[in-house]
Amino acid sequence: MRKFNIRKVLDGLTAVSAVASASSAAQQQQAGNRETEIQETLQSEHFQLCKTVRHGFPYQPSALAFDPVQKILAIGTQTGALRLFGRPGVECYCQHDSGAAVIQLQFLINEGALVSALADDTLHLWNLRQKRPAILHSLKFNRERITFCHLPFQSKWLYVGTERGNIHIVNVESFTLSGYVIMWNKAIELSSKSHPGPVVHISDNPMDEGKLLIGFESGTVVLWDLKSKKADYRYTHDEAIHSVAWHHEGKQFICSHSDGTLTIWNVKSPTKPFQTITPHGKQLKDGKKPEPCKPILKVEYKTTRAGEPFIILSGGLSYDTVGRRPCLTVMHGKSTAVLEMDYSIVDFLTLCETPYPNDFQEPYAVVVLLEKDLVLIDLAQNGYPIFENPYPLTIHESPVTCCEYFADCPVDLIPALYSVGARQKRQGYSKKEWPISGGNWGVITQSYSEIIITGHADGSIKFWDASAITLQVLYKLKTAKVFEKSRNKDDRPNTDIVDEDPYAIQIISWCPESRMLCIAGVSAHVIIYRFSKQEVTTEVIPMLEVRLLYEINDVETPDGEQVPPVPTPGTGSNPQSIVPQSHPSTSSSSSDGLRDNVPCLKVKNSPLKQSPGYQIELVIQLVWVSGEPPQQITSLAINSAYGLVVFGNCNGIAMVDYLQKTVLLNLGTIELYGSNDPYRREPRSPRKTRQPSGAGLCDINEGTVVPEDRCKSPTSDVKDNSCSRSRSSSVTSIDKESREAISALHFCETFTRKADTSPSPCLWVGTTLGTVLVIVLNLPPGGEQRLLQPVIVSPSGTILRLKGAILRMAFLDTTGSLVPPAHETWREHHEDKDEKEKAKKRRPVSVSPSSSQEISENQYAVICSEKQAKVISLPSQNCIYKQNITETSFVLRGDIVSLSNSICLACFCANGHIMTFSLPSLRPLLDVYYLPLTNMRIARTFCFTDNGQALYLVSPTEIQRLTYSQETCENLQEMLGELFTLVETPEAPNRGFFKGLFGGGAQSLDREELFGESASGKASRSLAQHIPGPGGIEGVKGAASGVVGELARARLALDERGQKLGELEEKTAAMLYSADSFSKHAHEMMLKYKDKKWYQF
Repeated sequence: MRKFNIRKVLDGLTAVSAVASASSAAQQQQAGNRETEIQETLQSEHFQLCKTVRHGFPYQPSALAFDPVQKILAIGTQTGALRLFGRPGVECYCQHDSGAAVIQLQFLINEGALVSALADDTLHLWNLRQKRPAILHSLKFNRERITFCHLPFQSKWLYVGTERGNIHIVNVESFTLSGYVIMWNKAIELSSKSHPGPVVHISDNPMDEGKLLIGFESGTVVLWDLKSKKADYRYTHDEAIHSVAWHHEGKQFICSHSDGTLTIWNVKSPTKPFQTITPHGKQLKDGKKPEPCKPILKVEYKTTRAGEPFIILSGGLSYDTVGRRPCLTVMHGKSTAVLEMDYSIVDFLTLCETPYPNDFQEPYAVVVLLEKDLVLIDLAQNGYPIFENPYPLTIHESPVTCCEYFADCPVDLIPALYSVGARQKRQGYSKKEWPISGGNWGVITQSYSEIIITGHADGSIKFWDASAITLQVLYKLKTAKVFEKSRNKDDRPNTDIVDEDPYAIQIISWCPESRMLCIAGVSAHVIIYRFSKQEVTTEVIPMLEVRLLYEINDVETPDGEQVPPVPTPGTGSNPQSIVPQSHPSTSSSSSDGLRDNVPCLKVKNSPLKQSPGYQIELVIQLVWVSGEPPQQITSLAINSAYGLVVFGNCNGIAMVDYLQKTVLLNLGTIELYGSNDPYRREPRSPRKTRQPSGAGLCDINEGTVVPEDRCKSPTSDVKDNSCSRSRSSSVTSIDKESREAISALHFCETFTRKADTSPSPCLWVGTTLGTVLVIVLNLPPGGEQRLLQPVIVSPSGTILRLKGAILRMAFLDTTGSLVPPAHETWREHHEDKDEKEKAKKRRPVSVSPSSSQEISENQYAVICSEKQAKVISLPSQNCIYKQNITETSFVLRGDIVSLSNSICLACFCANGHIMTFSLPSLRPLLDVYYLPLTNMRIARTFCFTDNGQALYLVSPTEIQRLTYSQETCENLQEMLGELFTLVETPEAPNRGFFKGLFGGGAQSLDREELFGESASGKASRSLAQHIPGPGGIEGVKGAASGVVGELARARLALDERGQKLGELEEKTAAMLYSADSFSKHAHEMMLKYKDKKWYQF
């Protein structure tokens, strides 16, 4: 057992410390002997860290592609990420190692492969036939920048256009360059003196694969004959080209230009456009050209059998439409529909019934990729309604400000949230099925439910069903609707403590069993919610105002042992017991003219209709004090069994009884220590206690009944406490002493003092200076008495010390099992009176397992700070285990979680390490460098939960989930969905009798003959460099690691051995066959020439 020494810091106490140290060591030895009874089952092999899935909208999207046969959508981003979407629940995330922006994506349609072109001039071939797609080949261009790619349907030759205006051809099977190159100077007119600019478009004529249409940025379009290697036609236009699209018959194509015009060209009439259209231009009289508009960035030309073709375009609005939102324009016959979008359009694609470009396209939907959203428009219904998006892409609807993750929730919770959330759904969506329907779901191996709660900048809270590595929104709660929105502009700067987002959620405290929810907002407000399935109208919103400030009452009595007179219970001596239900706007300034006693937000005073779901129980607001705004709340906890909520900030702590709607405790942080303050702090501004109008500072002795023995100085207890660590007097700077914030709060039923013989309800308080204090709760009996008698709160005198701010506390019983906080089970609040009476009689105050323990049994407190973790035996308060988690960094998040029928401490450090420790012995089990703290978003949202799950916000729009459980890592492959499924390619369009007879149908081309090495020669080696990807056998070898890796390696070795044996067997068979045939030939020759003389040969 490791000996724990007290730091000898206080002068003159060396001898006392030595005695304390010796007795402490003896106590530790005794506790350690008892500790050996707890069998720890978790070992290092139970842990393995890996990413599982990524949810949310792809951050900063830059490219879009769709496989019309597999029905898979791909989105590339500016950070090199690749997101693939199939049917709802089938998603995949991949990442290019370089992190360069994805500029274009091309599916090998129905082949289970995808080509990505990146801004660093690399091409990558992805294999989608495995659950975790991997790169098979890469090609790095050295001398030219890639600007556009085109892969014809059912072709293995990829056309790559460059900034120099040249076109190279890549074999996608071997990912090597062909020697065939289309040089820009051969493509344009010889007489042209200027460079045509980068290639912005490449496509082959739908009816003749031998003709390639090349669009240059300057406005020149060339129809290139691949066989004769020369230009058939050149089409020139004054305006720059952004995109080009074919009519399916191959006789016309359409170009979009930088002046907001569309030009339609007949293939065989290159001199001038057949038609010029300005979709959003104002037609001027006298036949003048319409005014120029904004560039049309993309156009698509899709035909239908039954009616007019669709021309779909983005951009092209007139310049006088300032402030108008981005639009997608759908032109169909004589009608033009302008569809406004919420964000700027990145790209769009028209989904068609056929993959063949030479058939009627029959468009049925348009996928529009926006900067922050994905929209699908139904082209088949009037009014072009949008499809209801089934993917969880609305995480960022308002920026995420905090996150909580719960595993193994009560089974009835998700259905309850779903039923109230179903009523919030918008109407008017398309009635058709979501058209992106490819892939297959994985096998669900998890039986437990998971819920993620996100808090947002606009004050909204979203509940998500996160079971079995999927994500689906269940219910949305808007907390801001309790406050008045329209406020005086002159009044605003005086009350707001934040310039933007005054309703932003900072902390969420939720009890899944009772469904009680408590939130703390950025404007120093706390709202308590109760779940109900019934609609209710609240006439007056219950609210409390709390005056929490940093100052100490000037104590007149020189002797700390003297106790002020204690008020009798029930006299209502607490000046903050309840505040009138309307805002005390009259007391908005103090006598010296400073803003005083005013909250930051104004609660509505009109009746509030509350839908089924979460309904307001109580609003608590901190108020301004003498011109100083309230400080933001740093810690929050709610307990449904006790009916209490507690919160703290850098000024102090407040506890509220939400059943009786009264403030029970309102103390400055220093006052929590009483006479045991190790820092010997003095009041910041010593002055007589003054009671301002409204709510005053509530001393610990004012509103509560405190027995005399609890008020005496418990210094002797603290000296005996082997875990209390004195600080040198150098830590008494004004900055530190004035800003000791409350950083952790935990309700529990445990031993509060050394002398306790049985556990009792209490609150453990942790501060940013590493102090843990215990407050005793004296709760009245349940039922009617709970609403009539006051809850009595008093300090226990217990003080424990750790290095760094306290982050998390939990309690274990004698078997090492987690003691959950007491809670009630949920039942409908708005019941009949008879039902209420029954409920009161049977309602437990606590359902904590610790209440049933025998007196002789003890507990263990697990406390985690930014620097270390300690396990303390209760009631003796001996520190039996200690682990210094980090010396050079600090812990951002620590959680005590259950895993494999045991529990452990999981920590995420600012240096990027994820660590787990066994409990109670704090043995290190896992230490993996995962990711550094690159921004505060990760620190704000990272959280661990039970069963080896964790998550954080990896970008402003995406949640990354990971697991630290070996079992989940092993099962992950089964749980992941499959992107590629076997689908038969549709039949090619029938050419018809006359077209076949007169050669009017589609002309095919033997590209192998043209682009193969035998015909075109080898490409220049310096032009591009081939890089084998990790997606092949080499990748499997490299990726194999750990136990699973060993198995994979063994299996791979067997496969390779089998493959080599098979090859050997084939070679042996071939040799036997050739030997046999040789023997036959030799025998025939012998018979033929047996009787001939030498001269007859």
